[in-house]
Amino acid sequence: MDLVAEAAAVRERAYAPYSGFKVGAAIRAEGGRIHLGVNVENAAYPEGTCAEAGAIAAMIAAGDSRIAEIAVIADAPRPVPPCGGCRQKLAEFAGPEVRVTLATTRGARLETTVGALLPGAFLAADMER
Repeated sequence: MDLVAEAAAVRERAYAPYSGFKVGAAIRAEGGRIHLGVNVENAAYPEGTCAEAGAIAAMIAAGDSRIAEIAVIADAPRPVPPCGGCRQKLAEFAGPEVRVTLATTRGARLETTVGALLPGAFLAADMER
């Protein structure tokens, strides 16, 4: 199952009445199940939710806890990376080697990893004493 296609399909359901910038995300969990998310805007802008965060929440709600792969798609001139907060969220549930496919609705793709998106991520192990 193509994660970019899954992200593209769910992107259509994003709630973006203010910016018009719809984003879709698809996560393949380690067990193989796919979890989807979209951005959800709010009139009080800081209260919106990113597509990546929505997909992570769906994954956790379904009982999975580790990301094996993720795809994110938006209608933009270049493949758009996750925001800083979502990069940290991805690092919580995925190792640095986990593949991230960033795509545009026009067919451009960029392959990267969680580690490349967030080098030096703050991890649970950093809190060990």
